[in-house]
Amino acid sequence: MSGRLAVYRRLLGYLRPYWRQVVLAYAAMLLATLLNLAVPQIIKTAIDRGLAVGTAEMLYWAAAIILLLAVARGVVAFAHRFYGEWLTHRVAYDLRNDFYAAVQALPFAFHDKAQTGDLMSRATSDITETERFAGIGILDLVATILLMVGVSIAMLTENLWLAILVLIPLAALTATAIYFGNTIRPMFHAIQEQMGVLSSTMQESMTGIGVVKAFAREEHELEKFETENQRWFVKRYAAIKTWANFWPLFTFILSTAILLILGLGGPAVLRGEMTVGSLFAMISYVLMLNAPVSHLGFLVNMAATAGASANRVFEIIDTPSEVVEAPDALELPKIRGEIRFEGVGFAYAGGTAALEEVSFTAQPGQVVALIGPTGSGKSTVINLIPRFYDPTRGRVLIDGHDVRTLQLKSLRSHIGMVLQAPFLFNATIAENIAYGRPDASLEEIEAAAKAAAAHKFITSFPAGYATVVGERGVTLSGGQKQRIAIARAILRDPRILILDDSTSSVDTETEHLIQEALAVLMQGRTTVIIAQRLLTLKNADLILVLDKGRVVQRGTHEELLAQPGLYREIYDLQLKDQEEFMTQQGSRALNGAAVMATTEAVRHG
Repeated sequence: MSGRLAVYRRLLGYLRPYWRQVVLAYAAMLLATLLNLAVPQIIKTAIDRGLAVGTAEMLYWAAAIILLLAVARGVVAFAHRFYGEWLTHRVAYDLRNDFYAAVQALPFAFHDKAQTGDLMSRATSDITETERFAGIGILDLVATILLMVGVSIAMLTENLWLAILVLIPLAALTATAIYFGNTIRPMFHAIQEQMGVLSSTMQESMTGIGVVKAFAREEHELEKFETENQRWFVKRYAAIKTWANFWPLFTFILSTAILLILGLGGPAVLRGEMTVGSLFAMISYVLMLNAPVSHLGFLVNMAATAGASANRVFEIIDTPSEVVEAPDALELPKIRGEIRFEGVGFAYAGGTAALEEVSFTAQPGQVVALIGPTGSGKSTVINLIPRFYDPTRGRVLIDGHDVRTLQLKSLRSHIGMVLQAPFLFNATIAENIAYGRPDASLEEIEAAAKAAAAHKFITSFPAGYATVVGERGVTLSGGQKQRIAIARAILRDPRILILDDSTSSVDTETEHLIQEALAVLMQGRTTVIIAQRLLTLKNADLILVLDKGRVVQRGTHEELLAQPGLYREIYDLQLKDQEEFMTQQGSRALNGAAVMATTEAVRHG
């Protein structure tokens, strides 16, 4: 129980900065409750001193006072509702910001396992369920409880013994509402969890819609979605059935209270032990509870849903980050670009070792190429440099500084990354190029695009640099996206570059343009590159051959080719064809030049 209450206490903590609005909202709610409690007393006076004795003047006075109370209740009801709704949406605003900030701060290890659809469900559906309770929901719940307490006190003051009897069903009503809340809460937690699964299923299908259509798997995806949707409906139906079973019970218990008043209070009036006005006031008080108590079930339902949803939101906010910036972290305004791995080992959570005893040094301005079979640890090496992960053993150093001692923003400001599958935002081309330097001028953006061999195709679009590329750059080809990503890195002007030079998905001409752009980008920068091409390996200052997380060979292309081992095997299987192709291209170019020279000589006689 304490754990459940802790969720609500934390949720209500979001109201603390807005204590003025909270005071106004709760003051208005309290005043509205007192005005409501006053109405039966005025009616009682009108009956006992007006109707009973035949005095019309008292009836007029009662009507006038009730009219004034109605106006006052309208004013305070407005304040109650306005500030309650304001707090609702302000809490949602703050909670959503905290959630998004937490998601942004969480390391790659979290995002490796998290499903985007589930995170979206928590950011939208769960926060929406939470916000209603934190603002207007808790306000209405407190108003209902205060009204129940006020009615109980008023009835005890009116007629002690009758009130005690009537309070028995009201106590049963309260106990039933609490039991209902405890029953429905885990149901709604399961509903929200299933909504996360449903969102993930939809998000995955929408993201891979091209693959779905290419393999004509629309029916399969529809069946998969329908299965998860059916599971959601079954859970929701169980909650609806529980709600439907309890709702008539609330009304029945309240009706027994009125039965007791009429059954026991009526004879008391006939015996002269109680006035008609007093009996009417008692009935009015119980009827006054009809709407709030009926609403109580809805409010308990809301509280249960909010508790379950808040738990899911706080799960993300409270997820510990495996990459934590030290309080005394250093800022490096400038670096030379030396990278050193010292006995680095790394294992993904719950997995086998991805790296073991990896050591190497990349001097400023050098090109270090990584090569090895799939799963050898190449991607892990490049992910440790910008500290997407922390090594489990050893150290990664930049200019002699352990990356764990550096400010993350400072470290990453000196690193540029161009990977095999570049990501573009649904924004203009200019905004995508300037993503790392949003203050860059259009002239600087164009200069970076020219260096990346992207200016020509960009200016061919009607809107030029103002062209919106669509979600994930869907309107551009793979080569165009790659060159924009290179322009983005050029504009940032980093001292360290991390590249994946795979161009297997583009044509020969585009590959040539990308390689030219990369050559411009790499000039004077320390580069760590996952090598797929022979030309890259030939130009590298150091080649690291990885296998099963270990560096099994190191050296230049010529040195590695001269010794037996994995590098020569890879060369024979994958790279030799590239060299033969390059030789053929060179021969054709020479032959073509010779033919042109001969033709020119003949022409001039």
